[in-house]
Amino acid sequence: MDGTSQKIVPPAYERLLADYRTLPGIADELLDASGQVRPVWHGFLNELAAFSPDDLEHAFARGNQYLRDAGVFFRHYGPGASTEREWPLSHIPLIIKRQEWENIASSLMERADLLEQVIADFYSENRMVGEGILPAGVLAANPEWLRPLVGVKPKSGHFLHFIAFDIGRGPDGNWWVLGDRTQAPSGSGFALETRMATARSFSSLMNHANVARLAGFFRQFRDSLLGLREQDGSRVAILTPGPLNDTYYEHAYIARYLGFMLVQGSDLAVRNGKLMVRTVGGLKPVSVLWRRVDSEWIDPLELNDESRLGAAGMTGALRSGSFTMVNAAGSGALEIRALMAFIPKIAQHLTGKPLSMPNIATWWCGGNAELDYVKANLSRMLIDRAMSTRLPFDHSPQAILSGRMRDGTPVDPGWIDVHGEDLVAQEAVSLSTTPAFSNGKLVARPMSLRVFLARTPNGWSVMPGGFARIGSSGGSADISMQRGGSVSDVWVVSDTPETQDTLIASSATGYLRPELGSLPTTAADNLFWLGRYVERTEHSVRLLRAYHLRLAETGTADYPIARFLGDHIARRGIDPDTALPAQLLQDIESAIRSAGNVRDRFSNDGWNALVDLKNTARMFASKVQAGDDAARAYSILLRKISGFSGLVHENMYRFTGWRFLGIGRSVERIVDTLDFLNSFTDEEAPIGAFELAIEVGDSIMTHRRRFAVETRRETVVDLLLLDDMNPRAVLNQLRVLNDHAAFLPAHEGERTTAFQRRIMELVTALSTSTANDIPSDRLAEISAEAGGLSSLLAESYLR
Repeated sequence: MDGTSQKIVPPAYERLLADYRTLPGIADELLDASGQVRPVWHGFLNELAAFSPDDLEHAFARGNQYLRDAGVFFRHYGPGASTEREWPLSHIPLIIKRQEWENIASSLMERADLLEQVIADFYSENRMVGEGILPAGVLAANPEWLRPLVGVKPKSGHFLHFIAFDIGRGPDGNWWVLGDRTQAPSGSGFALETRMATARSFSSLMNHANVARLAGFFRQFRDSLLGLREQDGSRVAILTPGPLNDTYYEHAYIARYLGFMLVQGSDLAVRNGKLMVRTVGGLKPVSVLWRRVDSEWIDPLELNDESRLGAAGMTGALRSGSFTMVNAAGSGALEIRALMAFIPKIAQHLTGKPLSMPNIATWWCGGNAELDYVKANLSRMLIDRAMSTRLPFDHSPQAILSGRMRDGTPVDPGWIDVHGEDLVAQEAVSLSTTPAFSNGKLVARPMSLRVFLARTPNGWSVMPGGFARIGSSGGSADISMQRGGSVSDVWVVSDTPETQDTLIASSATGYLRPELGSLPTTAADNLFWLGRYVERTEHSVRLLRAYHLRLAETGTADYPIARFLGDHIARRGIDPDTALPAQLLQDIESAIRSAGNVRDRFSNDGWNALVDLKNTARMFASKVQAGDDAARAYSILLRKISGFSGLVHENMYRFTGWRFLGIGRSVERIVDTLDFLNSFTDEEAPIGAFELAIEVGDSIMTHRRRFAVETRRETVVDLLLLDDMNPRAVLNQLRVLNDHAAFLPAHEGERTTAFQRRIMELVTALSTSTANDIPSDRLAEISAEAGGLSSLLAESYLR
């Protein structure tokens, strides 16, 4: 149906579809070829039509707010830099009838089985090449075909465990495969979050539409991975490239959702041919590794010597069969565009029949007949790099579209002749359109669908949904999120109510209680520094508030106590003359960066509290003035820090990670308190320094109740150094550290670690001292001894 054809729309939908225009020669998911609304959409449109414009705006806002609260983002790559951006939700779901979905699922399972045979052949006998089905040059030039892994058989017996297919509907209404994702397919976690956000917008619509649930798919895959473990207490881990990866949020989300350990390459080591994870309790075995890192980066020893994302010797561990990798290393060899040119022939050769769902028509330009055909049909071809893994609508800068280079220059056919083996041609994609909301109305936008498959003991399981990429305009090239595209939920709907599936394990799976020491060292280090940065920020805020209060009282920074405090703040690397200094913002950013590195272990509420602190501080930095205005702003920041601290103290499970977070806060509080005690109790300190110390130490009311005398050096030292009932005192925090350390895993052959021994030495020294026993030189000695706690912790637990 073209854009001028008459739509046959029931009166209830007229307002919604008044501006809905399909494109000539393009299939549409909402309207059929005669302009009628497809039956599968009637229920959704009936309820959507009842929404007023304000109701619809509020519904969309609920979905957007959920994503913001959950911290869902993707990393956008621009010229020379990358930035975190909010997940681009397209609020109108793609709706597919259950019967059609079952056909899609069975076709993709068929293709998955074929790809398993192909990749097994690539790394064993190479019959496809030997029998002339696949040119040797295509395999030899494949950058993802890893020669060190030829002959290595996966321990599980399968190369592929979790894969995805990008599919699109062509003008004839049939589905086509646009790309195979077998390397480390992303998006399943985002599909879950997209579902959650859409449910917030249209909860009643979802219930009435009998939408298939996603949890059962993840439960089956989780149980499948757990079933691959060795019976030696070994673990399932997810290997992530780290927070700078564009899909890191998903890695953390999936790890948290499935209960698996999230690790980086620095957490892993190979010992005696076995893969191990470095934890605070020592090396622990890993028997299943779900990698979200491209294969060539898993081993700097045999694959890519520049890699810092894997572990040296991992290829050897795979060769010895000591662990299962999901997917098998080297499985990305199936993703190149050139291979799609031969998949139809391979399918016929291996199965004796064509695939139920073909891939987009593809020609490798290294063959004479294919090259001649491509040159004769340049006007309807997209020509790009043969070894590219991009999707057809994601053109490279070197792409040739309809016979023209990206700058509009006609391509020289002789150039194609010269570079034929390096090129592949595909029919220019004309994707079907689906409804999206733009400027307050429904419009038709091109879409593609990503479908996920997971291997289980009973065969392939297909996620009943996935997510759809939605173009930002009428062109297929704008589907990519890097080019402004968005993402919508996919509803597979039935005529009967769906089973309320959950992630809860079956009773046959059993229960495995995690060990206390199974915290990776990288996660422990980030939690420790999160605690330090938050406490450092709080202490700096207290110092700056005190400084600006004195500016407000005296009107000058030259007043002795103000100048003294300003000099102390400056020695911390903070500019006291700036109302809200850049260093304070940097410490908050460092806290957020540390928290971001452990998103799988951090609650959304805790994360949002930190983000709120950052946003508030940034806002104040642009508007507050020195003096009373800044002091009030710092009081607000203190309350927000206290809110974060309360969330951590009241809600965070007392596992090993919580201990390291607490250790970080206590170590920083001890160091900072000793730092200002050394300054404020010095005999050269000006009048008012003792009172200032009590104020910065948040102990004014306690001092008044405990001491019926004026503030003196002895009362300050007693209250902020030696009082084990005062949470601001050094001795109190040393006892807190001692309690935390007692719960940390013991090392083999050691009753206590060097970290624990230093704590106990300091506790003993301070417990047997009085304020009169602590002159300035002794206070400096205590500061030096406490200053070594961080290094001793790293030496004891973070190696």
